Amino acid sequence: MRIESRYNGPTGSGNGGWSAGLFAAEAGPGPVEVTLRRPPPLETALSLVDGEVRDPAGELVAEVRPAGVVDAVVPPVDRATAVEASRGYPGFVAHPYPGCFVCGPRRTDGLRIFPGRLPDGRTAAPFRAPEQVSDATVWAALDCPGGWTVLAPGRPYLLGRIAAVVHARPAPGDECVVTGSLIGVDGRKALVHTSLYGPDGALLGAARATWIAR
Repeated sequence: MRIESRYNGPTGSGNGGWSAGLFAAEAGPGPVEVTLRRPPPLETALSLVDGEVRDPAGELVAEVRPAGVVDAVVPPVDRATAVEASRGYPGFVAHPYPGCFVCGPRRTDGLRIFPGRLPDGRTAAPFRAPEQVSDATVWAALDCPGGWTVLAPGRPYLLGRIAAVVHARPAPGDECVVTGSLIGVDGRKALVHTSLYGPDGALLGAARATWIAR
């Protein structure tokens, strides 16, 4: 496995959702939970053996385990509501990782998912599927909208653990919607749920994740 440099999150490391999706695909069928033990390195040959992702030096990068049922579904909103919420994306004003492949406003070649708050506290964003779509694309889309339920200026978080299920991939160019919800905060840990919906409102994927305050 190799995380190409364009799929970064924070500068110099892989986007958590994309990286976890890559590891999950290598692990094979069935829902899995990925725990990131350190920022995933870019352009580095990684191997998965007995549920452990390691770099060439043998350093542990992530752990992959069966996830069981992933029922972390966040209710959908229509696309117009998601577009309106996205106009208030906090990352337009202050972003801890502005070059993030998924939600970085400086990226013209990224997924450009900009989650804004809904009145009930959920996040929502429109998402146009890129020309090439893999399961890792869905995992990535399910990543940042959850983080932005807790991310705020001066309060950076990083993805620590994520379990996702991909029901179907969007077709290239599909106009989708992503929703996120904060389930609870325990010290430095925030538990969040996210869901991805297709143009017809069908649920394409869902995830539960733990974000860790830096």
